Order: sequence, then C-alpha cells, then structure tokens
Amino acid sequence: MSDIEQIQDELCRFNQERDWEQFHNGKDLAVGISVEAAELLEAFLWKNPEDASVDKIREELADVLNYAFQLADKYDLDIKEIMLEKIRRNAEKYPVEKAKGSAKKYNELK
Repeated sequence: MSDIEQIQDELCRFNQERDWEQFHNGKDLAVGISVEAAELLEAFLWKNPEDASVDKIREELADVLNYAFQLADKYDLDIKEIMLEKIRRNAEKYPVEKAKGSAKKYNELK
C-alpha cells in the first residue's frame, strides 16, 4: 500500500466511524479546501513570511490536504496520476529556457 493509499484509507475509516460521509459531497469538500486555505493564509497575515508559525502552517496545511485527499477519493481520482500529469502540463507551459527565474504567467513568457 502506498503512502497516499494509507492516508486515504485512514481518512475514510475516520469519517466512517463518525458517519460523516453524508456531509462530504464534492461541493462541501471543495468549500472546505477554500476555508482551510484561508486559515493557512492567516498564518502569514501581517507577518514577514519567515515569522509565520511553522506549527500553524503544519496544522492548516494538513487540513487543506485532508479535504483535497477526500475530494480526490470522492471522484475516484488517482492523486499520483493527476499530480504527475499536472507537472507535465506545467512543464509544457513553463519551459525552463523561458521560465527559469521568472514569476510571469505562461502567457507572458517570451
């Protein structure tokens, strides 16, 4: 069993024990990601990036990933597959020779 599968199995077991699957539709899981991402941003609010609490970042990032893994499971998406495909697509949009050292969006690269 891969690490990703183990995480998804543990999340599934955790939710089943509490009968929470009834609340975990695609929309609410996506909303949960957004809410937790906002809480992650709050860790940086009014601070220099290096002054943010690593413990707070760790906690909120885990919440974001929790909902993301559940959303992937809900739609039977293979996390490894979709992540590697996204990296490949981004490599095409952001070729090293054009994007290295630049924060420009792909359509602004020359």
